[in-house]
Amino acid sequence: MKNKQGGKIMFKVGGIFIPVTNLERSKKWYEKNLGLIKVDEWQEEGQDYGVGYIFKGDTVGLTLIKVEKPQVTEFSTIGKNKNVYFNFLVEDIMPAYEQLNKNGVETTEIHDYGLMKGFDFVDPDGNSFSVVSEEKHSPYHPENLLNL
Repeated sequence: MKNKQGGKIMFKVGGIFIPVTNLERSKKWYEKNLGLIKVDEWQEEGQDYGVGYIFKGDTVGLTLIKVEKPQVTEFSTIGKNKNVYFNFLVEDIMPAYEQLNKNGVETTEIHDYGLMKGFDFVDPDGNSFSVVSEEKHSPYHPENLLNL
């Protein structure tokens, strides 16, 4: 696929949207636990509707959107396994795990998958997410992906 100037179109993830039932509670929770930087907030029909964030040093947006009832942020795979739609990448899994646990966030144990370590956590709405750390020799380690 080419753009109007004839060059390749570069697609990137622009934003991730998370449904939350209590926007004020979720803003505090996400800012405290994920260290997000607020970019914008907006209303719809005179009510708080959403808030957009980025992670420090990154441009991918993470947006909280107010909903009336909880929505699922995971899907079923083979058998009874569940999988989240996206994960959060960290350089070192232990500090992230310890910070979330210190803050009282519900987490799973850290799992070692060989080339990657990871754990899951849930937000106040029960939205499920994963945190992963790629080993240096993993094909998905950020330094190895830059060479593709």
